[in-house]
Amino acid sequence: MDRVPRIVVGVDGSPSSRAALRWAVRYAGLVGGRVEAVSAWEVPGMASWSAPAVDTDFDEGEAERGLVEEVRAVLGEDGGSLVRERLVRGNAAEVLVDAAQGAEMLVVGSRGHGSFRRALLGSVSQQVAHHAPCPVTIIRPDMPAG
Repeated sequence: MDRVPRIVVGVDGSPSSRAALRWAVRYAGLVGGRVEAVSAWEVPGMASWSAPAVDTDFDEGEAERGLVEEVRAVLGEDGGSLVRERLVRGNAAEVLVDAAQGAEMLVVGSRGHGSFRRALLGSVSQQVAHHAPCPVTIIRPDMPAG
């Protein structure tokens, strides 16, 4: 039975995330695959007692629309229509590793938007590289397009 290869890409709005999305779509075109753009959100303080586990500013519907808009902004309307977007609550690395179960490839940017950007630079890409159940491609924002 033939199955369509699934390419999972982490999307967070950063330059390397946008480069990863473009790369994932090109790769999917080469292997006849489909792209699943995954974005994670986490309530501040959920993983620790440092803050209340409530984010009154977060609107999940707005975040889902933002993800769709981000994909369309990067790929255009035609390219965006080839991508399935998923917004998932949880730690970004864990969400991406879970989403990559059964995938052909997991694609992430080398530097995303995190709350401790300087201290954890690249931590999501490092974590998924160590724990993903499939091959991982890490894209820098300055990598050539072609």
